[in-house]
Amino acid sequence: MTDTSLPLSGFKVLELGNYIAAPTTGKILADFGADVVKVERPRTGDELRRWRLEAGDTSMLYRTINRGKRSIELDLRSPHGRDAVLGLAREADVLVENFRPGTLEKWGMSPTVLAEANPGLVIVRISAFGQTGPMSPQPGFAAVAEAYGGMREMIGDPDRPPARTGFSIGDTVAGIYAAFGAVMRLLERERGRPASAGRLVDVGLNEAVLSLTESLVADWSAYGTRRQRTGGRMEGIAPSNAYLCRDGKSIVIAGNGDGIFKRYMQIIERPDLGDDPTLASNEGRWARRDELDAAIGVWTGQRTAAEALRILDEVGVPAGPISTAEDVAVDPQFAARDMIQRFDIHDGAGLREGVVMPGIVPVLGERSLPVSHPGPDLGAHTSEVLEEWLGWDAARRAALEEEIR
Repeated sequence: MTDTSLPLSGFKVLELGNYIAAPTTGKILADFGADVVKVERPRTGDELRRWRLEAGDTSMLYRTINRGKRSIELDLRSPHGRDAVLGLAREADVLVENFRPGTLEKWGMSPTVLAEANPGLVIVRISAFGQTGPMSPQPGFAAVAEAYGGMREMIGDPDRPPARTGFSIGDTVAGIYAAFGAVMRLLERERGRPASAGRLVDVGLNEAVLSLTESLVADWSAYGTRRQRTGGRMEGIAPSNAYLCRDGKSIVIAGNGDGIFKRYMQIIERPDLGDDPTLASNEGRWARRDELDAAIGVWTGQRTAAEALRILDEVGVPAGPISTAEDVAVDPQFAARDMIQRFDIHDGAGLREGVVMPGIVPVLGERSLPVSHPGPDLGAHTSEVLEEWLGWDAARRAALEEEIR
């Protein structure tokens, strides 16, 4: 049962998306109380069910990204499936999809058709390059978008090919923007404002990635500056890097603030660097970044990670551990704000007890809202949703379920 006190309680969301981007949008809306119904293809469901699958039939990746939702099975290519989706769209406040542009139109469910069925419907579309422009018809996953949008060129060491982060950043940030866009459109609607641009939200993965690149393009266009990959550093900011400690662990120290640098150098027993006027500004420190990193590395190499972090904390130099999954799962700061939530999950092969799932961001108050439940089994709510949303009787529901089996 949805908590009626949550900000989005009472809103209905129809999710037609697979993989990560659109399901991230649905997850965020569900986290804050929306009734999110996820439509999955019969028998196989969302491909994410089998990505990084360790056992059984449903991955923890799927359970995490599809938490708080209800799953129904419909064949969008069939007349009965199309009719059911149009019926659900009439009842929904938001529809989210991330098919290649033109796919919904091919299935007879264009934004025009959907708007005729439900003039108040917010339609959120996520695709590789957006719904317009010369590249809009092309497919593309986050890996392509992260490269195209300028991010991947900046990741890794300068003497090696560009690397990639271990998470689908492009998909996730597109999903966040899409959720924000959906809420903006709902706010517009709830205030009685006319439907601008058909209440559409159009998110391109490549554009979402581009938005993360700060002044990358502005610096190039204004000064001809082409930023380079800098490994663990951030170009133009020093000293800020990861440093190896005596126990083999690395820590991140961001001592690049002008007011921090001098006491930082005192702590690492290099007051000569702290007193050097050429190092008083970030520009001078960046020019001598190798020298600074070497001095810091000597200091951290003589201490364990815990010792180094304790000393740096005492003098107010920003630093932190490089956390593993094991570290995060038992971290007291995450725990204090309910950012670590545990569930017993049956993955299709057995019961996994105490599975850790991240909490809900942002915090409204002092602690994360509770995650209602992990991602659902395939089609677990088909009959329930068709009865609740569309009022279908038992015979009609049974006929549809027989068809998709």
